[in-house]
Amino acid sequence: MTGTIPGRRIAWFHCFSGIAGDMALGSLLAAGAPLTEVVAMLERLDLDGWRLETEAVLRGGIAATKVHVVVTDDASQRTWRDIAELISSAGLPARVEDRALAVFARLAHVEAAMHAQAADDVHFHEVGGHDAIIDVVGTAAALELLEVDEIFSSPVATGLGLVTSAHGMLPNPAPAVVGLLEDIPTWGRDIDRELTTPTGAALLAAMASGFGPMPAMRVLGHGFGAGGRELDELPNCTQVVLGVATGANEGRIVRGQSPLGASPEPGEAGQPVIELQANLDDVTGEQLAHAVTVLLEAGAHDAWLVPVLMKKGRPGHVLHVLSDVAQAARLREVIRTTTGTLGVRAVPGERWPLARRFDSVEVDGFPIAIKVGAGRIKAEHDDVAAVARRTGRPLRSVADEAESAWRAAHGPT
Repeated sequence: MTGTIPGRRIAWFHCFSGIAGDMALGSLLAAGAPLTEVVAMLERLDLDGWRLETEAVLRGGIAATKVHVVVTDDASQRTWRDIAELISSAGLPARVEDRALAVFARLAHVEAAMHAQAADDVHFHEVGGHDAIIDVVGTAAALELLEVDEIFSSPVATGLGLVTSAHGMLPNPAPAVVGLLEDIPTWGRDIDRELTTPTGAALLAAMASGFGPMPAMRVLGHGFGAGGRELDELPNCTQVVLGVATGANEGRIVRGQSPLGASPEPGEAGQPVIELQANLDDVTGEQLAHAVTVLLEAGAHDAWLVPVLMKKGRPGHVLHVLSDVAQAARLREVIRTTTGTLGVRAVPGERWPLARRFDSVEVDGFPIAIKVGAGRIKAEHDDVAAVARRTGRPLRSVADEAESAWRAAHGPT
């Protein structure tokens, strides 16, 4: 299948033990990004009271780079607008600025949805501190210094149990992580640790154009970024592999498996998927809606219901769940537990998702996330609805203005 454009420099993050902001930055430094030049770029930010240090460590016997952001004067609570102004006024290279802003825009969108407020009103807690800003902008700077044109990632591992946050104890993975990993292949390890943090998930959600095995490339370098502590179960680090794309990829790429705007060629192999199905005639409408929501949160590519007339004239529904092959067994159990069905069947298939990326615009002073695909852009509904409520404007009017603003700035897709 078509996956990358030959000749482009790519970075592939292997998130077998999850990903955090410091792990991403550490892996790029280990892969050859010059620390002094990364720091020089970070010093353009109007941000005092920090220094960036690195340490060579072992994680599960693997040599890795541990990044330490040493903070002496921190303001941990900042709004999305505060951070956008901080980054936009720093005079960073265009691609560094765009990538860093996109990461915090994704964080603002997810936090706003979690707390039922406009993104502009969100106060970042942990992800608004010096260390998170240094991790995000530093990662974007390291990618630029390594001349990386496109980012890919493996499926993302998460942990179990509970994590401590500014809001108290939260389930692991944290709600923000789950929201950021929407449409991204992910899976859980039976480890009571926070493997993927909101900052790490946001880096991938904003910057990666594809997910799956390592793309076809001529490898130029690689490195490991260390997590904060050793784990008994596996090496606590994130790997990055750098290279030059060589063309067609044999492996699956879930998002961005073809260049933006490209369509599958006739006969081209698609991403293998499984469609799980269950006939239901004794489940309430509320339970059906709950099942669809839980399945999507559990990692299904899509889930939908079709009304049918069943035996003896009983009205019912067929639940359809589109799943990655590796997730089929787990999602089958989710179907059983949420619906009580006595049977689930499976139909193998393929799909050809086109690439999409995320951006943001402002309408009446409020940020709205934009999804950009081949020949189409779409304003994020939750953001549009929040602005419509705040301003009293019609929903469609806000969406049209957001999409028109993006076209005016970027031209046709």
